[in-house]
Amino acid sequence: MGKYFGTDGVRGVANRELTPELAYQLGRIGAYVLTKHIEPTPGKRPSVLVGRDTRLSGEMLESALIAGMLSIGVDVARLGVVSTPGVAYLTQEGSASAGVIISASHNPFEDNGIKFFGADGFKLSDEMEEEIESLLEQEDQLPRPVGADIGRVENRPKAYQTYLDHLREAIQTDLCGMDIVVDCSNGAASKLAPILLRDLGADVTALHADPDGLNINVDSGSTHPERLQQEVIQRQAHLGLAFDGDADRLIAVDELGEIVDGDQILYICGSFMREMDELKGDTIVTTVMSNIGFFKATEALGIQSEKTKVGDRYVMEAMRKGGFNLGGEQSGHIIFLDHNTTGDGMLTALQLCRVVKEKGTTLHLLAEEMQKYPQVLVNVPVKEKNGWEKNSAIQGKIGEVEHALGTDGRVLVRPSGTEPLIRVMAEGPDANQLDEFVNGIADVIRVELA
Repeated sequence: MGKYFGTDGVRGVANRELTPELAYQLGRIGAYVLTKHIEPTPGKRPSVLVGRDTRLSGEMLESALIAGMLSIGVDVARLGVVSTPGVAYLTQEGSASAGVIISASHNPFEDNGIKFFGADGFKLSDEMEEEIESLLEQEDQLPRPVGADIGRVENRPKAYQTYLDHLREAIQTDLCGMDIVVDCSNGAASKLAPILLRDLGADVTALHADPDGLNINVDSGSTHPERLQQEVIQRQAHLGLAFDGDADRLIAVDELGEIVDGDQILYICGSFMREMDELKGDTIVTTVMSNIGFFKATEALGIQSEKTKVGDRYVMEAMRKGGFNLGGEQSGHIIFLDHNTTGDGMLTALQLCRVVKEKGTTLHLLAEEMQKYPQVLVNVPVKEKNGWEKNSAIQGKIGEVEHALGTDGRVLVRPSGTEPLIRVMAEGPDANQLDEFVNGIADVIRVELA
């Protein structure tokens, strides 16, 4: 990660770390870097799509970002409120030079972020982000066109309909007869998800679908599905679907009100895709943080799993490199690469509903096929997180726990990517035993590194 770009774009508290001035510079430099290598088309200038979620600060940052892009001579199509995967799809589908989403995903409303997509709809490479960062640190000597060469803005408030049409076509299954509760997190899914599901025939109850700029992610959505769980039980609905603020992740709730997380969704969709001969390479890509129950359940079906570092960008890299079409994270970022270039909560919702409908069963029974092992995680503050893996005392304690767990569990110790922490996680059949094991390792780390 660089000074500005984290694992998912540039983020910070809006108007403090992520200021309009920074947004303007990101617009100028980002548009310049993303369009300078594109072969010009006679009579047509490069164009960038810009969307945002429902945060109060979105319009402020959008205005500054667009001003920067126009000042470099790039045309802008303003999409208004739309999901992150919606921007990614519309960018590559509409032959735009680039796409930008203004969102901080599941973060509090005070935060915001700016994330770029290339013309192919994929997130930027590390090299391209580094080039933008380098120019941010220099005196601005980029072109300043004048007169008719200044960029123009076009408003496309209905562009999301093209994206929704694409999602409908992705499953070729109607949802008639299904009673579904959706928690839109007062975010980008608030308008889109209910329309999509109703158009496919579902009976939809929408929660937290009235954004006011301040209530995005507040006690709602994929990180707080408690209200959704209650509503599913009260309505005796078939299932519930919870999105985050920019609708790129999904957490589901079964008919008993129990959480179905990203690991379980990957297992359910992956096993069905294999049955339908749709799972490329008979492989699902996931991260080292996926539950051991996922790996045991997929192995039993003959499905291979490829593990990556934590972060959907690493999942995507492995998918593209290996030619795989399904991957994701426990948090609910699920990538169906045949249909979109990034994690897509609404696409995942449709794929999950498709399995329930076509199997003629319940989400609870489908999720039950994967046994989730108890998982205990402790974060240990340290003075220096680098080099921990060479510490003999820590390695000795880890080895002791791994021997005790055997094949029925596992230990994962890794440094945080953003904080001075060592994360200690263990999985196994006995939660009380795991507490003892994890805290034992954490105590050694405190003695050695704190």
